[in-house]
Amino acid sequence: MGKFESRFRPEGGILNLSRRGFLKGTGGLALGVVFAPLLKGGEALAAAGDAFVPNAFVRLGTDGSVTVLAKHVEMGQGTYTGLATLLAEELDADWNQVRVEGAPANAALYNNLAFGPIQGTGGSNAMANSWEQMRKAGASARAMLVSAAAERWKVPASEIGVSQGVVSHAASGRKAGFGELAEAASRQAVPAEVKLKTPDQFVLIGRERLSRRDSQDKTDGTAVFTQDFKLPGMLVAVVAYPKRFGAVPAKVDSSKAKAVAGVVEVVEFTDTPHGRAGVAVLATNTWAARQGRDALVVEWDESRAFKLGSAEIFARYREAAGKAGAVAGKQGDISTAMAQPATLIEADFEFPYLAHAAMEPMNCLVKISAGQCDIWNGEQFQTVDQLSIAKYLGIPVEKVSLTQLYAGGSFGRRANPRSDYLLEAVAITKAARAKGHDVPVKLVWTREDDTHAGFFRPLFLHRAKLALDAEGNLQGWHQRLVGQSILKGSPFEGVMAKEGIDPTSVEGVANLSYAVPNLLVELHSPDDIGVPVQWWRSVGHTHTAYSVETLIDQAATTAGKDPYEYRRALLGKHPRHLGVLQLAAEKAGWSQPLKAGAEGEKRGRGIAVHESFGSYVAQVAEVTVKADGSYRVDRVVCAVDCGVAINPDVIRAQMEGGIGFGLAAALHGAITLKDGVVEQSNFHDFQVLRINEMPVVEVHILPSAEAPTGVGEPGVPPLAPALGNALHAAVGQRFYSLPLPRQLKLA
Repeated sequence: MGKFESRFRPEGGILNLSRRGFLKGTGGLALGVVFAPLLKGGEALAAAGDAFVPNAFVRLGTDGSVTVLAKHVEMGQGTYTGLATLLAEELDADWNQVRVEGAPANAALYNNLAFGPIQGTGGSNAMANSWEQMRKAGASARAMLVSAAAERWKVPASEIGVSQGVVSHAASGRKAGFGELAEAASRQAVPAEVKLKTPDQFVLIGRERLSRRDSQDKTDGTAVFTQDFKLPGMLVAVVAYPKRFGAVPAKVDSSKAKAVAGVVEVVEFTDTPHGRAGVAVLATNTWAARQGRDALVVEWDESRAFKLGSAEIFARYREAAGKAGAVAGKQGDISTAMAQPATLIEADFEFPYLAHAAMEPMNCLVKISAGQCDIWNGEQFQTVDQLSIAKYLGIPVEKVSLTQLYAGGSFGRRANPRSDYLLEAVAITKAARAKGHDVPVKLVWTREDDTHAGFFRPLFLHRAKLALDAEGNLQGWHQRLVGQSILKGSPFEGVMAKEGIDPTSVEGVANLSYAVPNLLVELHSPDDIGVPVQWWRSVGHTHTAYSVETLIDQAATTAGKDPYEYRRALLGKHPRHLGVLQLAAEKAGWSQPLKAGAEGEKRGRGIAVHESFGSYVAQVAEVTVKADGSYRVDRVVCAVDCGVAINPDVIRAQMEGGIGFGLAAALHGAITLKDGVVEQSNFHDFQVLRINEMPVVEVHILPSAEAPTGVGEPGVPPLAPALGNALHAAVGQRFYSLPLPRQLKLA
């Protein structure tokens, strides 16, 4: 990934440690599916207390406990459970003895195989990139335990079995727990290759209702989030940000802030690489820091500030949509198809900025000492953040330590490609040290900061034209998209962007799955809009799925054809799309009429299907529209094909959560600007879904032998178009902008 390559060149596979690699402490061994370049004599894998470390991903205690080291952050999506399931399956561990800890930041050991030579969580690929890696780690540890038992009992290893954390030899009746064999296992040779189980041998993978590994901690309050974590002498920082992006402090009067009890210092920062400036108040507690921040008097220099509103941005985008853009997808001859169509469908779609609105606002704890920087937070982008912080401080990357804590949600926000809030925390700590405060600092954002300080899902405009022949068959599809590039100026631009195309802007439409002989997809990525943007749960699919599935539905109804059957006819070369489409329709009772509503109510059913992050999801939404134009979403039937279902209960939870998240955006979500100022501030005007708005949700998992793919994001994209199509079925109106109107205008 560009500049990362010279430092991180993981080679993959089993780490070659000659015959064995002993570690410091009470004894242990390093092996497993890890990455060697940054290791020195195996010392990077250190034993802990009485435990031994069979490989980089698991630590076994003498009490029989199994601690899985998760390279991916747990932010509510079930990653800790999934990774533990993979390893415990091949280890044949007792699930009740399995716990999970966040792995340290070390790309040499914990590289994300889907990202390249970096460690990080995103793109719904935690299970996909760990599928074999974690299983091999578990199988390697199991093989060493078996070898140790065979040597001790003087029996062939082939006669030894392992089940629920117990190693046994049936013929002699001898048994030993993992802890009893730890020291002997540490002296065994690292297996060069291991044999993995076949699906018919799985005991944990695919099991229904396997208890989540993070549930107990989050239930009894022992789970440690960044907001819970404290260090001796720590100060809390709350920041005053400008109202407009790009403004910087011109004059600061901190006298009233410093008069607040508990306030210790006030510092400015203007040199962070992402360009955001602010004034931080440091205090002994969060409340004092916030009160001090509110007492600041700051004059802002807005000479370079962004001052357009949402209406003006859309006006610019509509003008851009009238001109040819960079070609993102092309087949056939769109000019011929559009020359004299029997029917021409035209539509402009508008999608606003969206905040991530994670339950835990952004925060980060920093400790800087001579040549060293230590970070504690819900860490999602370890290598990117390490490199950014190291460059900013002018220290070696290995001197940046990141400790991964639980994250209270993210939806993409904590994986900031510019490391924005981490760099701000580091900048504030650095400035505090320069004023004599050599203490750790925790940056805490308020909900208002989290809502209006950026970064957002980009605002987009789509202009589309569909050509149908006399029989209603789809002949041409022309779509222009206008919106800010997420990759522009980030470390990922050089690797992911090709020929002026940011793939995250056009994913889901440039690779259109529906069979159309003539296709042209174009993109404009304006670089003069000064609003900070980044990925948001399901990224480009959040808007492309809506436009595509609304348009295909409109093509079907215009042609006088059933929307489900119309889709089926166009997906003949995409069996996995068809699989979920058919399952959702079947489970929703598509072939049967909806039950009528009460007097004056109209009911409708809509369908949508979309592939994202390697997974295929179809959803059918049912709505009831009242006589006054208000409506409710009654039911959503969801079908998902995500390959092997590692944890079915987690998959269902993620589909349910994705549906709720997508519904919030469809009904309420909009960040709007007026004269460059964000108008929303908290949940009262940037609403998340309320419990009374949540429909009945049914999730059906398509059985599959394919390698597992993501579930954190793919449940989001189909929801809004399924809902929009359901409203059309009920009242005959099409909706080309999100969020949808909450009160329909009925004839």
